[in-house]
Amino acid sequence: MTSTTPVQQSGTFEIRDLGPVHRLGFGAMRLTGPGIWGEPADRTLAVRVARRAVELGVDLIDTADSYGPNVSEEILAEALHPYAPGLRIATKVGLVRPGPGIWRPVGRPEYLRQQAELALRKLRTERLDLLQLHRLDPQVPAAESYGVLAELQTEGKVAALGLSNVTVADIEEAGRHFTVATVQNRYNLTDGSSEDVLDHCTQNGIGFIPWAPIAAGELAAPGGPVHEAATRLGATPGQVALAWLLRRSPAMLPIPGTGSIAHLEENLAAAELELDDATYAEITSAR
Repeated sequence: MTSTTPVQQSGTFEIRDLGPVHRLGFGAMRLTGPGIWGEPADRTLAVRVARRAVELGVDLIDTADSYGPNVSEEILAEALHPYAPGLRIATKVGLVRPGPGIWRPVGRPEYLRQQAELALRKLRTERLDLLQLHRLDPQVPAAESYGVLAELQTEGKVAALGLSNVTVADIEEAGRHFTVATVQNRYNLTDGSSEDVLDHCTQNGIGFIPWAPIAAGELAAPGGPVHEAATRLGATPGQVALAWLLRRSPAMLPIPGTGSIAHLEENLAAAELELDDATYAEITSAR
C-alpha cells in the first residue's frame, strides 16, 4: 500500500490478537443483491469495488456469511485472494437468511462451528482474521455460543474474536471466555443508543465498528449542522458524518459500505477531512 492513500489519514488502531489496521475500513454488505440477498446486478463491478478499496489503502474489510448469504464472502475471495500482506477480512456468523430482508439468530455451537468452517473455505484461507458473533440467540445460553468461538480460536482457525449487537454486560460475559477484540453495533449521528458500549470499548482498548455509520438524518438537511459543515468544508454530509465518527473515539473503526466505486472513493476521502473544535461541538450538541 502506498504512502499516498487517503485511508492512511484516518490513523491506525491495534486490534487485539490481530494487529494494526487503518481506522477507516470498508463494509462489503452492499456487494450483494437487493435486500442483501443473492447476486449483485453486476458481479464484475462488485469485484472492482473491493479491489479499489484496497488500492485506496483499506486494510480492514467487514463481511458476514449472511450477506447474500455467502455472496459477499465469495466476491471478496474472487477479488482479493491471494490477500495482500496486512489485509484483514472480518466476517460474522450467527444469523440465518430465510429470504430477502429476513434475519434470524442461530447461536447453537454446532451451527457456529459449521459456518466458521464454511467461511474458511469461501474466503480461501486457513485462518479467519476476525470472527464476530453476529447476534446473540435468545434460545441458546450465551456461554455455549461464546465457548465454541473460544474453541475455534484455540484451534488456530480464528485469529481474533468479536461481537455484534451487544450490551456492555454481554461484552463482559464474553470476556470470561475469550478476549473481545471488536464490537460491532449500530452507531451514527442519529443513533446514540450504544454510547455506553462505545465508551466501554474506548476505555478497554476494544475496537468499535459502527454499522450504518453515515446516517445523519435531519442534521444533514439544509440548515442543519452537518449540511452547513459540508458546505463550508467543501465536503459531502456523509464525509462529515464519517469525520465526526473518527474524531468521536480513537477506538472507532467505521466501515462505510457501497457497491459504487464513486461512492467508495467519496467515503474514503473522509479520512482527509478534519473537523475543527467548533464544528465538532456544534454537530455533537445537535444530536
